[in-house]
Amino acid sequence: MRKMSLFIATSLDGYIAKPNDDLSFLKLVEKEGEDYGYTKFTNTIDSVIIGRRTYDYVLKEIGPSHYDNGQRDVYVITRTERPQVGRTIFYTGNITELVKRLKSEKGKNIYCDGGAEVINELLKHDLIDELIISVIPVLLGNGTRLFKDGRPEQVLELIQVKTFDTGLTQLHYKRKK
Repeated sequence: MRKMSLFIATSLDGYIAKPNDDLSFLKLVEKEGEDYGYTKFTNTIDSVIIGRRTYDYVLKEIGPSHYDNGQRDVYVITRTERPQVGRTIFYTGNITELVKRLKSEKGKNIYCDGGAEVINELLKHDLIDELIISVIPVLLGNGTRLFKDGRPEQVLELIQVKTFDTGLTQLHYKRKK
């Protein structure tokens, strides 16, 4: 069975974006030659699930090849029908059904890259198997919360903690069965 992994950065006070989907705080820990395990992680996946707003931001800032490199399927969760582009599918159906189907198929693992609505919907249905959360040393005070209220309690098992000289701390948990 494939697992669903969340790999995301948050401020110390729990925000994944400043108001207006602003991710500029991530630049605080940018360092030449350091990707905080992202490449190693993405080598273990062949499917990405991402919310449309996060997708649009990355498209504008980095470009489409960040997700669709020809090696993986990209499911952009959206309310607006759009034609498929390469291996990028604009998905308007039920996200929990999609994830359950993907988990039952053969393949590498599945990567959830946000945003908060997608993450919290998957958490509500107990569909995220591991969480790799990079904590950026900043208090934003406002923005989009990583974890929203209204989810069931979930007990996690700590796998690893890594610290970096930029001040970033990476927490790796798996869901306790």
